This record gives sequence, structure tokens and C-alpha cells, in this order.
Amino acid sequence: MKTDQDFAYYNVDAEETINKLNSDRQEGLSQKEARKRLRELGPNKLPEKGTTSIIKLIIKQFKDFLVLVLFIAAVISYFTGHMVDVYVIFGVILVNAAIGFFQEYKAEKSIAALKKLIKHDAMVMRNGEKKVIEATKLVPGDIILLEEGKSVPADARLLEVKNLSVNESSLTGESVPVSKETEAIEEEVSLADRKNMIYKGTHVSRGTCKAIVTATGGKTQLGEIAESLQDVEEKESEFRKKTRRLAKIMATIAISTAIVVFAVGYFFRGFEFDDILLVTIATLVSSIPEGLPAVLSIVLAIGANRMARQNAIIREFTATEAAGSLTVILSDKTGTITQSILTVKKLFVPGQNEFSVSGSGYKPEGEINGEDEQVEVEGNEQLKKMSQIAAFCNDASLQQKDQDEPEASGDPTEVSLEVFSLKVKDKEPDLFKDIKRIDDLPFNAEQKFRASIVEFPDGDRECFVVGAPEKVLSLSVKYLSGKGEEELKDKNREEIEKQIDKMTGEAMRVIACAYHEVDKDKDVADPEEVSDLVFTGLYGIIDPARPEVTEAVKLCRKAGIRVVMVTGDHKKTAAAIAQEVGIIDNLEGTEECPAVLEETELDVDEDTFSRYTECVNVFARVSPQSKLKIAKTLQGKNNLIGMTGDGVNDAPALKTADVGIAMGQRGTDVARDASQIVLSDDNFASIVNAVRQGRIVFRNVRLTSFFLVTTNFASTLTLIAAIGVGFTYPLLPTQILWINLVTDGIMDISLATEPDHGDIMEEKPQKKGAPILNKMIFPYLFIIVPVMVGLALLVFNHYHEESVEKARTGVFLVVAMTQVFNAFNMRSLRKSAFKIGFFKNKWVIIAFFASIILQIAAIKLPFMQSIFHFKDLQWTDIGVITAMSGLVFVFGELYKFIRNRINHQDH
Repeated sequence: MKTDQDFAYYNVDAEETINKLNSDRQEGLSQKEARKRLRELGPNKLPEKGTTSIIKLIIKQFKDFLVLVLFIAAVISYFTGHMVDVYVIFGVILVNAAIGFFQEYKAEKSIAALKKLIKHDAMVMRNGEKKVIEATKLVPGDIILLEEGKSVPADARLLEVKNLSVNESSLTGESVPVSKETEAIEEEVSLADRKNMIYKGTHVSRGTCKAIVTATGGKTQLGEIAESLQDVEEKESEFRKKTRRLAKIMATIAISTAIVVFAVGYFFRGFEFDDILLVTIATLVSSIPEGLPAVLSIVLAIGANRMARQNAIIREFTATEAAGSLTVILSDKTGTITQSILTVKKLFVPGQNEFSVSGSGYKPEGEINGEDEQVEVEGNEQLKKMSQIAAFCNDASLQQKDQDEPEASGDPTEVSLEVFSLKVKDKEPDLFKDIKRIDDLPFNAEQKFRASIVEFPDGDRECFVVGAPEKVLSLSVKYLSGKGEEELKDKNREEIEKQIDKMTGEAMRVIACAYHEVDKDKDVADPEEVSDLVFTGLYGIIDPARPEVTEAVKLCRKAGIRVVMVTGDHKKTAAAIAQEVGIIDNLEGTEECPAVLEETELDVDEDTFSRYTECVNVFARVSPQSKLKIAKTLQGKNNLIGMTGDGVNDAPALKTADVGIAMGQRGTDVARDASQIVLSDDNFASIVNAVRQGRIVFRNVRLTSFFLVTTNFASTLTLIAAIGVGFTYPLLPTQILWINLVTDGIMDISLATEPDHGDIMEEKPQKKGAPILNKMIFPYLFIIVPVMVGLALLVFNHYHEESVEKARTGVFLVVAMTQVFNAFNMRSLRKSAFKIGFFKNKWVIIAFFASIILQIAAIKLPFMQSIFHFKDLQWTDIGVITAMSGLVFVFGELYKFIRNRINHQDH
């Protein structure tokens, strides 16, 4: 069967749709026809672009310039007979690959566990019988049956509906469920306004329906967006660009210094070619930071694991660091900044002031508060009636599981009423005792209210009503006051209407409640008889901000990160939440820069659009295309963009962003597959935690790089200086390689574990393209090089008369110990090691003692003495040399003290 993908099924009536798809309203498809269509059109599956094979993950780990440099170093070592170094280098390459592979593989498995949005079964009519089949086996023409709570398994045209509302936020960004109908729509309308269609990946909030499948798999709206992602060009991450530049710089330094060593030794000192060549090669190999790829992987892995513990799962390894460089976060509102849980926050009863309701989420914990104190519902007839109406005029339910947040089912608005009533019931259970619901009239988009007939313990019955405030008010003739039922006069209506406007202006969804008495034998709720109501009050309902978001936004501002809300929700709602959490300071704005803009206000010239992206922090009712345009415009201004999203409509922007951040709980598979980070708790605060860890990652990469460059550079200049002033080789090739393996290999890894010093979020973001090595390294070069070179020459000269071997042993100890002490300088480039906590990083302390033990073992143990051609040094000599080497740390601390003193005076 061939389907017309572009046919607008919403423009034709149900019968024409059934005929076009060669199906039957009652019988559905035959099994034979369904199997035929499945063979022709393929399974109802989305393209699984996000899944990466194990082979690809393994190969990916070796696509790095640093790995190429190490491979060349291993080849040189092989042809010069340094087999130990060959094994060490290949070991480093494999360790680096293993760390990267297992981290990304673990992330892929975690993402797979989060893929819960699209259900894997569907109720269909086949051969006139209801059958439950795998959703992947659905085909166009299938008649499907859906009820409350079910996911929509394919795009479909509605045939029959009963009080149907569908949550389409994953496609449209609209947080409120959309009421559906079956009538044809004559004109061309947007996806969000096609009320006779339902779409794959959305879910039923209320009611039931029968529908005919019009598209499956890649032909669905969700599938088309997934396919379009293949056209989005894969970008090389900023971190990979930085490390590639770092590798080139270090390789250049290594080759240059090795050439200088060879030139000084061979041309100026006249050493034998074979001897100076071996020293030169040893210098080259030791200067190439073979430990750097492993250290980078360890730093990223530590950061990724820390992020995972704080609910951010890293899919792309380098996104760990990239998160720390973000300058702008484009965040959705619903579920990320807010809780995605509608909550009754305010109550209004005629003749009284507003009441606030505390508590959030589905837990029935909270109180009703007046202006100054908590209010007892029992003593307030109006609040008592509002609580009873909320309890019995809804079709929602809560299920408590262990100590976790209760699970809710039903329409989100009705759930909020149920939770409110349970808050009252928790403190005053007698208000609801022995009241029974007799019949229920579900909410209907046309009638704009729902009603329930309830019976009280004395046998009296009433009809409780909740609904749109203007509708309920129009049906009311009385109102409930503190004195009882009174006539609803014009002034009372004006008071209520004024309150409705006030609550609406505060971005609340306003629901009115009322009641009227019915006969004791009345047991059927009839919409025609819902009239002459007694108006009772208003519920102010809002999706509240997550309590931790305000502090997270404040932290972003402090860290120089701009937070921009980009949502599909209404302008007033977006503005109110944005102001509450601190994204905007006021709702006024200026003519040049409004506080909030809607999609319709973005139809401007490019210069104006560009200006808006620089100063407007709230964009409401925006389409996926506008989200993408905003992101690209900001990227064009040298910003590093983090983009959050959960819906299919967000996927292109997620993939375009420097760091795409998808929601793990309510996000679609397509959104998760397009992202680099997945939030397992959907919380904006987790993004800020990821930024913090990302900054720690970059700082630790910089610290370890500084450590390797300063120590390797100082070691090489020691060789050059010693040869230049007339000494023989101060170190032999094997001694150089041992220092490189033990000192660099242990201390740099320990630096990779350095924790936050409490000020990481007070720094401004790194500029786009900022190098890992920068001018901050020069003071440490000027400190370490003179100390190491001076001490080495002094020690070599001191022991030279006894023997060259003993002089080399002394130089070996100087070079090794100065490098070990330098690690304490590198823990922070600005703060004293004592201020950040000298013993705070236990791994540096362990590495410090391990390095010392291994270096002394090489000097003292006879079999190692013979391997490395050392002469035994007395313990007093070892102590003195070690203490002298500590001058590196002393001078480092002195530099930080002077620098901080000068900066303090300047400020």
C-alpha cells in the first residue's frame, strides 16, 4: 500500500479518511492486509540515530592528535631499542581508550534505561476484534483505541472521542492538555491547532477515543523531525579543538628542545653521535606528554561521574568540559524551571481576602494561610465547601509508593484539586466523612465545566461544579458568604471578575467552583440541569517554580552565564515564572529591549532580531524554528550555547547547540539522542551543577597541562644548561625515562582529582576557543626552571669530583623532587596550598609519598642501582637534597602571596 504522506487528513471528515486508507470503522484491517502493509511500509519505529555501536565507540577513542603523537614516540623508541618505553606508551594509549570507551558505553546504557516515553503496545481492531499488539506492528489504516494515561503510538485521525484531552507538549511545547474533537477543519492550520488529529509520542490526559492510523515510523511528525536531524552537521567539540592545539604545542616544545639538546651536545661539546642521539631521543620521548591523554580521560571521567551523581548523564565524553564553558543557557520552562505539576496556590472566596496554599508536588502536605496566620477550614464555611468540592468534583487519583513522591493519574488540573483536598483532609478528615459521590459528569470543552452529584450523611444531595470561571459565574445566581447563601449582585460579580483578572495576570490558571441542591433521588448528572448555582470561590492554579532554581539562576549570574527562557507557553505565564526565579528583574523592559517577546513579535529584520537575542531573556510561544534561529544567532556572537529540551520539536536545536541537554524523565527518545547531556531529574539546578563540574574539569586539565609543561621544560633545560656549562650528560636516557614515568605519571593523575576550591562559580566563563595553555604559565616557568636548573648544577658540581655516577644520582633526585613539590604549586594557580587545604586532596598526598618512595628505591635498591647506573647516597644527602628541592614550593607560595597582595591593593 502506498500512503500519501502530504495528504491533510484533518481537512476531510472521518468517513473520507477511512475510505482513503481502505479500512473499516468497525472491523479495522484484516490480519492478512496488516501483514502486507507492514512488509511494504516497514515497522512503526523511529530512526535510532542516537545509538552508537561498540565498534564505533572503540574506534572513536583513537581519533585524537595526541594518540598520533604517542604512536610516533613509540615507533622512535622501538627503533632505538627502548622497549620498556614502547610498552609504557602503548599501555597509556590503551588505558586512555578504555576509560573513554567505558564512560561513553555506560552513558549509552543509562540513556537506554531512560527511554520510557513511547509505549510498546497498542489496542487495535483486527478482523472485527480488539487485540493488543506491539506498537511497532501498527500500519496506516489500523483502527486504534486509546484511554486515559496511554501514549499515542502513531499519527492518527480521530473517529470517535469522549471527553478527550491530549498532552502534546513533546511536539508543541504547550503544557496544558488540548481538547480534541472529530469535525473536519476546512482551512490550513498549524500542528497545535489540528484538534481532530493525534500524534505519536504524545499521551492521553483524559477521556477515550477511536482513531485511524494515518502515518507510522519515520512518516510521523515525530519521525520526520528525527530524520531531519541527519541534515544537522556534526561539529567538532570545543574541547577536542583545545586538546588538539595543546598536543601540537607540546609536540613542538618537545621537538624543539630535543633539537637544542642534540645541537649543544654534538656541535658545541663534541659528544659521540651515538651517545648524544640516545640522550636526545630520551629527551624527546620524555618531553612528549604520553600521560596526557590518559590524564585528560581521567579528568573527564571523574567529572562525568560527579555529574552523574548530580543527575546529569554524559553521553558525549567531551561535553563534561564543554558544560563548564557555557556563556548562555537557553532553557525550557515547563518541567525544567518549573515542577511540571499543577498546584493550587491561591484561594478566593467572595467578601474575603485571598488565601495562600503552601506545599508543592503531589505530596498532600501544606496549609491554608491568611494574611498573618494559618486558617482552620472547619471554622470557615466558604473554605469548607471549596475543599469538599475539590475532593469530590475530580476524577484524579494518587498512589503512594514507599516514601517517594506519589504517582498521579488523571487530568493535571483535576490532580491539583485532589492534592489540595488531601492537604485539608490530612488535618481535618471529618469534613469529608461519609460523603459519597453518586454520579459524575466529565469535563467537556463545549460546556466548559464538570459536575458531580454527591450525597451527605443526612441523605441530602448537591451538585458540585468546577470549570472555567466565566462559565461558572454566568450559571450562578447566588454566592456563598460568611453569612450563608446570598444573592449574586452586580457588585459581587465585579469583585469576582476583578479577582479573576488579578489571578490571570499572575500567570495562574483560574478555576471556579459552585454548587446547588438537587433532589434526594437525583442520581444522574445532567448538563442541562446545571444552573442556578451558588458561586463558592476561585482556585488559583500554577505550575510552580522548582524551589532550587532561584538560587541556581543567581549562581549563573554570578558566574557570568546568561539564562534565557525559551518556551512554548503563554507570555504572561512565562514572564511571571521568569521574574519569580530571577531570569528577569521586572516586566517592563524598554522599547529597544522588551522584557518578554512572543513568536509573532520576532518577525523583524535581522539586525533587530540580533539585538533582541542580546538583551531579551524570555521568549514565549516560540516554534522549534525560532528556538534554532535564536541559538544560531547567539553562537554567531561567539557564545557557547547550552540548550535544554524534551520534545521532538527541540531536537534540531539540541543538536545545533554546543551542549544539548535533554530531559531524562519526560524527554522523548529523539531529544535524548540529539543531546550530549541527559538530566535524569529534569531539573534546571542540575544544569548548574553540570556547569560547576565542567569548570572543574577544564581547570584540572589546565593544571595538569601546566604541571607537565613546566616540569618537562625545566628537565630539558637542565640537560641543556649542564651540557652548555661544560659538564657531561647530567642524566642518562634510562634515568630520564624513569623520572618521566614515575613522577609525571603519578603526580599528574593525582592533580586530575583536584576538587572545587569554593570559587569556581565566581569566575567568568572561558572565552570560546580559549587555549588550555595561556600566559598564566610563565610565572611558574620563571620560578621552576631557575630553581631546578640551579639546584641540579649545584648538586652535579658537588658530587662530580667523587664520581659522575654519584653526580647523576644527585641530579636525578633534584629533578624528581622538584617535580613532586611543583605538584603542590599546581593545585591552584592563584591560591595558597594552605588556603585551599593542604591535605584536602588525599590523592596528591598519596602520590607525593609514592613518588618519593619509588625514586629513593631506585637509588637505594641494589638491582635498581645497576639498571639505572646509580651510586648510593647517604640518607642525610637524600634529606638535604629533598629539602632543597622544596624551594620550588616555597617560591611558588611566595609568588602567590605577592600576586594576591598586589591585586588586593589594586582593588
